[in-house]
Amino acid sequence: MTTSSTPSATLRDEADPPGSAQSGPSRPGITLAIIAVCQLMIILDATIVNVALPDIQKDLEFSGSTLSWVLNAYALTFGGLLLLGGRFGDILGRRKVFVAGVLLFTVASLIGGITPNGGLLLVARALQGVGAALAAPGTLALIATNFAEGPARTKAMGVYGGVTGSGAALGLILGGVLTDAASWRWVFFVNIPFGLAIALLSPRFVRESERHPGRFDLLGALTSTGGMALLVYAFINAASEGWSDGVTLACFAGAIVLLGAFLLIETRAAQPILPLRLFRNRDRAILLGAMLFLSGNLTGMFFFLTQFVQEVLKFSPIKAGFGFVPVAFSLIAAAGVVMKQLPKVGVKPFMLTGSILATGGMVWLAQLDAGSSYVGGLLGPMLLIGVGAGFFTVPLTIVAVAGVEAEDAGAASSLLNVATQVGGALGLAILVTVFSSSAKDELANPPAGLAPADLPAHLLAVGSANAFWVGSALALVSVVAVVFARPKDVPTDAASIMAAVG
Repeated sequence: MTTSSTPSATLRDEADPPGSAQSGPSRPGITLAIIAVCQLMIILDATIVNVALPDIQKDLEFSGSTLSWVLNAYALTFGGLLLLGGRFGDILGRRKVFVAGVLLFTVASLIGGITPNGGLLLVARALQGVGAALAAPGTLALIATNFAEGPARTKAMGVYGGVTGSGAALGLILGGVLTDAASWRWVFFVNIPFGLAIALLSPRFVRESERHPGRFDLLGALTSTGGMALLVYAFINAASEGWSDGVTLACFAGAIVLLGAFLLIETRAAQPILPLRLFRNRDRAILLGAMLFLSGNLTGMFFFLTQFVQEVLKFSPIKAGFGFVPVAFSLIAAAGVVMKQLPKVGVKPFMLTGSILATGGMVWLAQLDAGSSYVGGLLGPMLLIGVGAGFFTVPLTIVAVAGVEAEDAGAASSLLNVATQVGGALGLAILVTVFSSSAKDELANPPAGLAPADLPAHLLAVGSANAFWVGSALALVSVVAVVFARPKDVPTDAASIMAAVG
């Protein structure tokens, strides 16, 4: 659920250009507002659409499985192109790429708001992801460019961190308010005035960063993103057409070819988008893999429960939005505990506790049925998962950048965001496949005596519960991964923690 944009390691390596951050921006309040609002837009867009999903499904006639692409189209392009977006900023200038990304994001939001059909909405969501991948790496780096190290930068980082931490919860609330008061289309239209203001004001109030010569690894970005998109589509197509379907098999084969090509390209590229040497650190590789599973579960939880509370519990969109706020605030509270106690407790105990709590929350959600209530059936497991995610992600942010050479620091810390986005898309695809297969089987053999009017709620509950059982198994893999990880040389002093998590 969290989408912290760019690595703080990049911030530490960013040199203050002469006459720039050292002297400070002429209007620091406006400069910080521009950067913070952009970060907020990117964070909001990861959750603001969730509450609107049932209305989008009805208006644009999405099926249960294809609806997940409203989330996945954004996550795949954002996560898949994030490293390339950072490289663009390094070479072309971060402000220039930042503005280009914001403009693309804004145009895509307009298209999403006026779209007459589901296909065009998915295109708009993919373009939003591309825009976010270009803009996100600049948000944190431009703070370093525009604010001198010391109190000014510390204050700016505090605002940035507050926006990042609260953005997911604000997205859920705002999505509910806009959908309830106007229409789901306003979850896209709301980005337009802010995007235009950022694009117009940035050249005047945000200083450009120093450029660094380099090469673009376009083939690496395209093969990795294309391979993951085919893999996700293969799972979703299998839910509706079967595992032996020709399209399903072709997509799996294409994903293997493209992802294999990506690995080959990265071993030979002069400046790879993803330096494979980062995975020589066994513990970093294991724990990033664990993050793939946990982020998929978190995305799946929001996807299914958003529909459950509105279709089964009959929550209004705004009530549904507020209904998920406890998850966001429990995650934020848990992250705060980690920040304070990590120097005493260490990395592994928090990560192990977090993964166990998240797994327990998924097992609890797997007990869901059409008679479950919000307080009795949903609130408890959501709080467990929120606390678990907070305990897990903050230490992982530190592990991701620990011991990395300066030239790889940006890629290493961006890798966590990539794992979150791509893991969310892939995990959701797997859970949607389970959901669709379970609902299809239940529809063929409904319980005796079930009234036709109660069938949709029953199918949604049964499919979601089975998806959560599979999610529990995936979460358990993350627990095993943490058990076998032995992170060493990880700084746990307060200063290093603050630097790592931004």
